[in-house]
Amino acid sequence: MIRGHGEEKNIKDMTVLVTGASRGIGAQIALRFASVGMNVVIHYMNSHEAANEIARSCIELGAKVYTVSADLRSKEQIDRMKEKLEARGLKPDILVNNAGISHYGLLSDTDEEQWDNVMAVNLKGVYLCSQTFMPYMIAQRFGRIINVSSVWGITGGSCEVVYSAAKGGVNAFTKALAKELAPSGVTVNAVAPGAVRTEMMDRFDPEELRQLEEEIPAGRLAAPEEISSLVYFLALPESGYITGQIISPNGGWMT
Repeated sequence: MIRGHGEEKNIKDMTVLVTGASRGIGAQIALRFASVGMNVVIHYMNSHEAANEIARSCIELGAKVYTVSADLRSKEQIDRMKEKLEARGLKPDILVNNAGISHYGLLSDTDEEQWDNVMAVNLKGVYLCSQTFMPYMIAQRFGRIINVSSVWGITGGSCEVVYSAAKGGVNAFTKALAKELAPSGVTVNAVAPGAVRTEMMDRFDPEELRQLEEEIPAGRLAAPEEISSLVYFLALPESGYITGQIISPNGGWMT
């Protein structure tokens, strides 16, 4: 139960919006929330069929599900997404800013368009979605904003300067917004995973993956389910004293 305007609200009546939920970590996060019967909004940009497949899996778990497409680089499209949700009576109590794109390459080979695109999706999208959906959370004096960042946003990664800069911005955004929203009962945290076994790792061949696993004290990559469990924990009502934190599940790889 949570309290909003002095009233109790059951977790099954809560709504979670997960951006970039058609695959990878985002899909697992959607499934984790669906497992407790919440209203789950699956955002995607172009992967319509993949989003529908995850939606079907969420429905099988007993969740009420809605899929919605939007380009998170566009305030107009995010506003339209909000209108679509509200038309169905859906106002997110929990926002998981998961959508993101990677970029691998030397900074000297990175053009301005690539820089702008990575920043727009990974950082501007977090800003626009948070700004759009937090007023409802503030009004009911309860909410959770959870940003999916990266260990590279903490340590920096060679040949991932643009991505590291964007995720570092997400981390700073998280800490600052947490201070703004704490008096309103809204927490803001970031989960900054290390290496996770998702499609983003497809650029590595088997030998490179083996070498990477050897660098990690835990001896393996994370499963997406391990990240989604942490996100779910941060969303719980009883996690309300945790805010402004950048938590990095990375198997002891970076400390």
